[in-house]
Amino acid sequence: MLTKLSKAAICSVLLLFLGANFIQAQTQVGPLTDTPHLNGGNTAWMIVATAFVLLMTIPGLALFYGGLVRRKNILSIFMQCFILVAVITLEWMIVGYSNAFGHSTGFLKPFIGGFDWSFLKGIHASDLSPYSSSSTPNECIPHYVFILYQCMFAVITPGLIIGAFAERIKFSGFLIFSLLWALIIYNPVAHWLWSKDGWLAALGAVDFAGGIVVHVIAGISALLMAILLGPRRYYDNHPTPPNNIPYVAIGTGLLWFGWFGFNAGSGLAADGIAGNAFLVTHVAAATAALTWALLDWSINKKPTTVGICTGAVAGLAAITPAAGYVDLRGALVIAILSAAIGYFMVGTVKIKLKYDDSLDVFGVHGIGGIIGSVLVGVLATAGVNPSYVGGTHHLLIQLLAVGVCIIYTGGLTYVLFKIVDKFVGIRVSDEDESVGLDLSQHEEIAYTEAE
Repeated sequence: MLTKLSKAAICSVLLLFLGANFIQAQTQVGPLTDTPHLNGGNTAWMIVATAFVLLMTIPGLALFYGGLVRRKNILSIFMQCFILVAVITLEWMIVGYSNAFGHSTGFLKPFIGGFDWSFLKGIHASDLSPYSSSSTPNECIPHYVFILYQCMFAVITPGLIIGAFAERIKFSGFLIFSLLWALIIYNPVAHWLWSKDGWLAALGAVDFAGGIVVHVIAGISALLMAILLGPRRYYDNHPTPPNNIPYVAIGTGLLWFGWFGFNAGSGLAADGIAGNAFLVTHVAAATAALTWALLDWSINKKPTTVGICTGAVAGLAAITPAAGYVDLRGALVIAILSAAIGYFMVGTVKIKLKYDDSLDVFGVHGIGGIIGSVLVGVLATAGVNPSYVGGTHHLLIQLLAVGVCIIYTGGLTYVLFKIVDKFVGIRVSDEDESVGLDLSQHEEIAYTEAE
């Protein structure tokens, strides 16, 4: 009996020993986990996030901006948004992606990528993206998915500028300016901050989802364009009545929804950082929307639908650069400041300085992007992302990055405006502006009387 028990015990110990070693062998980091490999969960999330960001431009931005202009110009806004999706997508695939994320060589280094990936040459469906999550660098998504995800950012950034020159720009001038702007301004700035070779990224500057690369440079260009074009005819330094406030509200809802892909997708993984970005994005939008509505209520005696929508967008823009680095408390600070300062810029500064930024691109996106991009240098915490923690040194680097990008964008926006205006013309004639851009530029009318 004892012998049988001893044999059984020995066999059990041997089985446990072999089983433990088998489990350990399966969980050890070996050649397969050391080698970059496709992560199906991350890939599925990034495909969805890419679709979310496209939704932000069409129909989100188109409805948001389209509802704010007068009825005779709504289709011009829709057309500008749709043509950017078409043209910038092709620009991105032909040369933009290579310039923004490709390797810098020779005199181009470290200011812009080369042309190795032009027309996506050398990239195949089975290739993994060279850019992956900082927390799991070996768990990758397909290169094509990363390319298309970043394409959506390249599309919406010049789209934001549309709101500054709404109701008074020639379609041909707009199209040429936007294409040149993407080539000469967006692609280099994206390379500086987001590529492996970018000089600002090498200094330690961070921009999680586009506070500088999207909102700051779009806001600065918007301000310059509004000043250079001059005010709309009969503009009396007061907002014109929106033609369709329900469109504004629907557009805001679509932007809010799509922004989850914009921010939570920028970590390139379905992980805790994405979850944090998801949470603080929603909280910032809600907080800024409430702050703007309360300011409206207090100062103008009535809370407005346009006001609460504008506040939500301000909060979304401001949290963008910080979404992967700040916690709930940081999000609340950024949201309240972006709404309060944005409200002041839109309601006081713009009126005092008399520039006609038609749909307040600078006051909302530009100011929001600056606030979030600077404050991430103060509010970032290791509890969210150990790769970056705020402090005096990081604050100075963030200030440098914002300042450099403002100067670069402002200078080249001025140059591009002058060149396009000289050879093509940018502003429509007084007659065309009076008729409306829908008719004068596109021979269409948005609203017709029923027979």
